[in-house]
Amino acid sequence: MRITGNDRRFLFLQGPHGPFFHRLGNMLQSAGAEVWRIGFNRGDRAFWPTKTTFLPYHGTQEDWPDHITAVLTARRITDLVLYGDTRALHAHAISRARSLGITVHVFEEGYLRPHWVTYERGGANGHSRLMDMTVAQMQTALAKAEMELPEAPSRWGDMRQHIFWGALYHWFVLTGFWDFKNFRPHRSLTVWQEFLLYCRRLVLLPFHRWERMIAEFRIKHGGFPYHLALLQLEHDASFRMHSPFSSMAEFLAVVVEGFAKGAPPHHHLVFKAHPLEDGRAPIAREIRRLTALHGLNGRVHFVRGGKLAQLLNHARSAVTVNSTAGQQVLWRGMPLKTFGAAVYAKPEFVSTQPLAEFFSHPTRPDSRAYRDYRHYLLETSQITGGFYSSRGRRELLRQVVDMMLSHEDPYQALTSGSAAPRQQLRVVN
Repeated sequence: MRITGNDRRFLFLQGPHGPFFHRLGNMLQSAGAEVWRIGFNRGDRAFWPTKTTFLPYHGTQEDWPDHITAVLTARRITDLVLYGDTRALHAHAISRARSLGITVHVFEEGYLRPHWVTYERGGANGHSRLMDMTVAQMQTALAKAEMELPEAPSRWGDMRQHIFWGALYHWFVLTGFWDFKNFRPHRSLTVWQEFLLYCRRLVLLPFHRWERMIAEFRIKHGGFPYHLALLQLEHDASFRMHSPFSSMAEFLAVVVEGFAKGAPPHHHLVFKAHPLEDGRAPIAREIRRLTALHGLNGRVHFVRGGKLAQLLNHARSAVTVNSTAGQQVLWRGMPLKTFGAAVYAKPEFVSTQPLAEFFSHPTRPDSRAYRDYRHYLLETSQITGGFYSSRGRRELLRQVVDMMLSHEDPYQALTSGSAAPRQQLRVVN
């Protein structure tokens, strides 16, 4: 069948910071579809310059469920498009869309980041269809696939652009608050606090780089075995919605205690911060407190952001809540322990040992099974490109519009044998 947007009406909600959603909407219009965007603040308006298709929402969160139902019905929407599925505004919209038989398109950061983004239908992360799939089912679906696996990327790709667009977005929200007085961020901080954190992060990047280089030098030349703890952003949806912890401090306490009880006395523990960690959670201070509490002085290290590959190259194992960085651990065949719901937390890959036992003698993953799992993701929900850099957006748009207009979702397309050939990996700067 010819791929076309005729008789399709797409409604966009909030997207990743920057111009990606607007570019995506323009291409869907070129394919023949109608496109609309609901905006909740001046930042949403700034990144959607087409005024005729922008629908500002000035109401309260309490009025939102009835409002979104009215919009979906009045404009006869066939497709709902959003970034992330857990913020309250999106969760209500998804619920109403499902009740009306509307297709829900969810974008997320790549499960295999940095050079891929995630595109799924219905939900992502803990709500993804991957959660209920077995490796055996994936291996069966791969019988029709012929793509060769690219090498695992070792860097973020567009972190500086990500920070820039985030700061610009919050500046627009802050300076235009009078237009959207009822807007409330989906995170606990105010818009002003978010904006200051982004600016602080941009200013301190050079200083944090030197701090990170010193810490990595000490670890690299220390000559000791070490285990990695991969930290996440405390306000990240995967951490908040799909983990047993209410704060990063709780996770730190569990890891340090487990390491103190189970790790050999000559082993060290390295905490690796998320590249976008902005200091809203006092992670470094809490690590110092826990280190002293358990008598581990000199054996616990903190690395602020940066590349993960160099630390992984010499680590013995890794622990995380449910960070996508766990995929790089498994790609290297390293033992991995998780605590939250994750699309890769399959029994073939992730250790089920108690934490102290894991630090003592961790079990390794089934690397062959993981290669099949990773192959399956690259054939389905992982698309080459990125949201924040211009080249990344170009790579992404070359593939994702056809996938959105298809009557089959990425997983169905692979099973039926109708999935389009994927682009080979290119470095996204």
